[in-house]
Amino acid sequence: MAPNVVLVTGVSRFLGGHLAARLAANPDIERVLGVDTVPPPRDLLRRMGRAEFVRADIRNPLIAKVIATAKVDTVVHASLSANPGATGRTAMKEMNVIGTMQLLAACQKSDLVRKFVFKSTTAVYGSSPRDPAVFTESMGPKDLPSSGYAKDAVEVEGYLRGFGRRRPDVTISTLRFTNFIGPRIDTVLTRYFALPVVPTVLGYDARVQLLHSEDALAILERATLHDLPGVFNAGADGLLLLSQAIRRAGRVPLAVPSFAVQPFAQVVRGARLVDFSPEQMRFLNFGRVVDTSKLREEFGFSPRWTTQQAFDDYVRGRGLRPVLDPELVNDAERGIRGVLARLGR
Repeated sequence: MAPNVVLVTGVSRFLGGHLAARLAANPDIERVLGVDTVPPPRDLLRRMGRAEFVRADIRNPLIAKVIATAKVDTVVHASLSANPGATGRTAMKEMNVIGTMQLLAACQKSDLVRKFVFKSTTAVYGSSPRDPAVFTESMGPKDLPSSGYAKDAVEVEGYLRGFGRRRPDVTISTLRFTNFIGPRIDTVLTRYFALPVVPTVLGYDARVQLLHSEDALAILERATLHDLPGVFNAGADGLLLLSQAIRRAGRVPLAVPSFAVQPFAQVVRGARLVDFSPEQMRFLNFGRVVDTSKLREEFGFSPRWTTQQAFDDYVRGRGLRPVLDPELVNDAERGIRGVLARLGR
């Protein structure tokens, strides 16, 4: 049964705003409310159509009044953020954790709320050298995330489980997304691969599993329109090594010794190029791959793009041009392989 009144958080950003637009285009949904602390960009607000923007801070208990007054029956919490932006990491954590606590408290008070969809992240599994080849939904992290976005997501998922015990009548869908990629979405990772010279950690070549932003929107929309309780890993098929991704983007890799990673990250952050957090640096060390069979078999969704296809679409859509001539790189690689072959004789 389609929801009557849907509230979507984080509508000033890509996923929340475009999801609100999709839901507003559905005639079976009576009303769509988009909540954020700042208005969406003008073009995104126009795209949202009949969706109503409500300027509200989910950290404020007044969010309960918004939910009660509008008679919201479905909440999509899409505002969990990995990017501190201009607000800083402290404000980001408050919005992620305190904001979610207030939102859940508001939902608990409302007898009309019957569905809660949460945009979580596979970062809850952490990144470490002891990780399994593939994470399933039943697995926990080998090293519990100790800071940043990953730690926020772990805490929030804990609060959500508590909410589920107190309100067993509410259908809860927890979607653990891999890193997003695509020509339209802006993330730490899309900015990272757009750098002319891409820093990597010397001696490591992380396995990277991605998800096209359009597939992410389709997954969120399906969770909103159908009752699909449970925890689901959401990622594309296949993976890329970090070195392969950098090559496909036509960038130049720069291997940085591990002891110089943090100072280098601070320089890049200070130049306002990419804001690397410690858990993101660990991800670039060790990578992360998750099993998505539950997404296909129980959730009923198969991503349209593979990891490689999604990454190539990002490169084409952003118009990234190779920093070096690909033929020059190929010639150099062939020459190096020839030298190594002769040395091995």
